[in-house]
Amino acid sequence: MKKIISGGIMGLIILGCTQDRKPSNIPAQETEDLMPVSSVQINKDKNTVRERFSPPKDYQWQEEKPDSFGYFIENFKLKPYGSQIIRYDGSPISTQHLHEAVFDIDTGDKDLQQCADAVIRLRAEYLYKIKMTDDIKFHFTSGHLLSWNDYKNGTRAFVNGNAVSFRKTAGFDDSYQSFRNYLDLIFNYAGTISLNKETKPVLKSSDLKTGDILITPGSPGHVVFIAGVCKNKEGKKLFLLSEGFTPAQSIHLLSNPFQNNISPWYDLDVNAPETKTARYIFRPTNFRSF
Repeated sequence: MKKIISGGIMGLIILGCTQDRKPSNIPAQETEDLMPVSSVQINKDKNTVRERFSPPKDYQWQEEKPDSFGYFIENFKLKPYGSQIIRYDGSPISTQHLHEAVFDIDTGDKDLQQCADAVIRLRAEYLYKIKMTDDIKFHFTSGHLLSWNDYKNGTRAFVNGNAVSFRKTAGFDDSYQSFRNYLDLIFNYAGTISLNKETKPVLKSSDLKTGDILITPGSPGHVVFIAGVCKNKEGKKLFLLSEGFTPAQSIHLLSNPFQNNISPWYDLDVNAPETKTARYIFRPTNFRSF
């Protein structure tokens, strides 16, 4: 369970996704009987998103700038093809037929890195890698902000009833382990509500890019992120989608059981009244960008 401090009330509730026992808010028959059968080539021996997933016929991968968040995601290392989604406690989840790849990144050993946290984790790892540490800062659901710069200099969060305060109680530590401890603290108090506020809306489908998110803020809510974009000569785009989930589990790239001919790619529209993904239906469609 995660803690949330919002509207003056602290409780123990799940902030993000529904449990993984069944595919979230999608009727079981819509996913369990739609095993993806696609003509899209999957290069099972390759170990990055961009290398493993070829675009459908007449489409080409859209180029990303080498220092961009999109480039970081598309070139992120994947676990071997066929890897299972594993919970934070080391056990496999029950639904293993709705993903095509697992990101090679730890989940931690606590039930913290859920759906919004998966996005936060990758965004923070990207900024950490390119040494833009001033930009590593995230809000709690309550609205309180804690930056990595403050944390590494010893600032810690203290929760007392309905109040949150910050005090310097530790020495300077900019090690990677300290960075992970900072993220675990963020995971504990952030979620889809805070992530939604930290991003801005994407109003045109043509503007969607790798690293953008599709989000339902709330409790429960959910979020997926765009993990790749391809485009044809007419400018039509298709997208790969990835996610974390509840309980905390491997970040994974989704198959598309609703458009088998192009799976795992998705045809997305920012103006659609709803968007179906393999494990969740987003109503309304709400694309956002960092």
